[in-house]
Order: sequence, then structure tokens, then C-alpha cells
Amino acid sequence: MMGATSTPLRVSFSGIARGGWRVTQSVPVSGEGLPDASYVAISEGQAAPAGGALWTLSGVTSNLRYTTTDEKSRLASMSAPLGRAEATRAALIPIRKSPAWWELAQDERRKVFEERSRHIAIGMDYLPAVARRLHHCRDAGEPFDFLTWFEFPAAAEADFNRMVEQLRATEEWRYVVREIDIRLTSSASEGTPS
Repeated sequence: MMGATSTPLRVSFSGIARGGWRVTQSVPVSGEGLPDASYVAISEGQAAPAGGALWTLSGVTSNLRYTTTDEKSRLASMSAPLGRAEATRAALIPIRKSPAWWELAQDERRKVFEERSRHIAIGMDYLPAVARRLHHCRDAGEPFDFLTWFEFPAAAEADFNRMVEQLRATEEWRYVVREIDIRLTSSASEGTPS
């Protein structure tokens, strides 16, 4: 799993009619969904989000919030990069947590996140097949707190599904009030022009 980059990077995901990733499914797990889009385009840095989008979600990469030094080192040594040719499947999972989550102190959130829910440990079990990048958006007034982007080979899709099921069964997920699971296939792998 990829963590944060040392320099914050603004990233926008736009639901559009044509783009780099074809939407194969969009399921509201908790709360309201998003308007149906056929594709998702990704804009990074200063690039403007895709025009004519049905929706655009934006976030920024940031420092790791709940990770110890040892966990950070292990993640860095085990993680695969985004953009691998064999990673033709992806998932965009926007999440918003309840006010009760944000009322907890940082150390209390860490206890729920890792000590009791094992969020990082569960994710490490699926490395290096599943690559991830987390985008923070709560402080920017966006409708979600986090946007998590995952990429993985088609052969790892069942493992990815198991990982998501494990995470959703944890104490941490009791604090999730809105979540959408958007699954995608690379247009390049299908020979579809972006």
C-alpha cells in the first residue's frame, strides 16, 4: 500500500462519459451514492478536473496520521507503485466518518484504527498486489473525509474483495456514515481510447 508522498499532491477524480478508467460498478455501501458515470478521469497537481463531469471529488495526499515508524518502514518496503501495467483493475472508495470519530483524540482514533481494528495490518496482508494512495479532503469542505484509490491486477481482485470485507467488519467501520465502492477497469487494458 502506498502511503502519503512527502510533497502534498492535489488529485481530482471526475465521473465522466469517457476517460482512463471504465466504471464497472458503483455501489453506495453507506449513505447516498453518486450520479452514475461511465468513466473516471484522474487529474493531478495543477491540471484542471475533467470538464463536463457528472461529479468531481478532490483531495490531497498528506503525511501519515496513524502510522508508527516501524509500520511506515514496513509499508515502504512492501508497497508496489501505482501505474503498474499489470494493475488493470482499480477501486475508488470515498469515505466520510461520523462526528463522533472526529471528536475522539488522535490517540483514541489510533487505538480504534490499528490496535483494535488492525487497519494497517490487514492492508499489509495484501501487499504488494494491491497498491493504494490516500487523499485527505475533510478540511477542504469536500463531501467526504477521504478518497482512497487502489490499483491491482485482475488476478488479485478476489483478494482485494476479502481485504475490503475484513476492514468493513472492524470497529473502525462503525464510524463510517457514507461510503461508495466504485470499481473500475483500465481503458488501456480494454483497448478503449481515453
